Amino acid sequence: MRGGRATVADVPEGHTIHHLAARHADLFAGDKVHAGSPQGRFADGAARFTGTVLDATEAYGKHLLHHYAGELTLHVHLGLYGKFTDGVGEPPPPVGQVRLRLTSDRHWLELRGPTACELLTPPEVAALRDRLGPDPLRDDADPGRAYARISRSPTPLAALLLDQSVVAGTGLIFVTEALFRAGLPPLLPGRDLTPAGWAELWADLVDLMTLAVERGRIDTVRDVHLPEAMGRAPRVDRHGGEVYVYRRPGAPCHVCGTEVSRGELAGRNLYWCPTCQAGRPGPAGPRVN
Repeated sequence: MRGGRATVADVPEGHTIHHLAARHADLFAGDKVHAGSPQGRFADGAARFTGTVLDATEAYGKHLLHHYAGELTLHVHLGLYGKFTDGVGEPPPPVGQVRLRLTSDRHWLELRGPTACELLTPPEVAALRDRLGPDPLRDDADPGRAYARISRSPTPLAALLLDQSVVAGTGLIFVTEALFRAGLPPLLPGRDLTPAGWAELWADLVDLMTLAVERGRIDTVRDVHLPEAMGRAPRVDRHGGEVYVYRRPGAPCHVCGTEVSRGELAGRNLYWCPTCQAGRPGPAGPRVN
């Protein structure tokens, strides 16, 4: 008997990948899985680990890892368009371009449109981890390693936080919102950020991303600025959640009323409040708290 499909939104920020790692462990960990590639593009890779047991899953930034018996690791990077669907019982006939299908006696899972779907050896997994910055959602993260890069760099702080070799898992929503909450402009040179400012910013990223894993959406607005507290309409956006500046250009800041600004950095939109993010390199003041 077939189960219904459950689709995970293809938001490419790190909390989504950590959610997927936990879900896939619940579905398949300890089970023998059968792998196939209805599309054909991953047929050779699927043949190498089909019939083996999934030992564990892991998320590192925006990278998802399935560790199988025999020291084979499935590496998936969803990118902008990748998407997983899963269900219980017998899987339905393949629809569309299914890169990977996993089945067990209990569940099935399909992957479509990823940027990467490949098998890695232990040295290749180690190399992947080495090229990534610390992930705020991992217990083994070392924020000092990220600050060593940031504190020496003239590059705008927003660009550094979006660089996965500096901090892993942060995307545009987390970066723009954390900078607002810290009272820091996105174009502040990294070397102007104080150690105390970085400690506060890192701690807030940990809190925001952990909350996003728990809720399945990104919420960054403090209770005092929620719609019911301010008497305003809730946000309507495909990303969900309440935010301060992300994709709100021209709208009034929830804290000071100034119009939210929009600019561009390396081909990406940035959003900030010119008043609340006046350029202080240290910890945020009471205006945003």
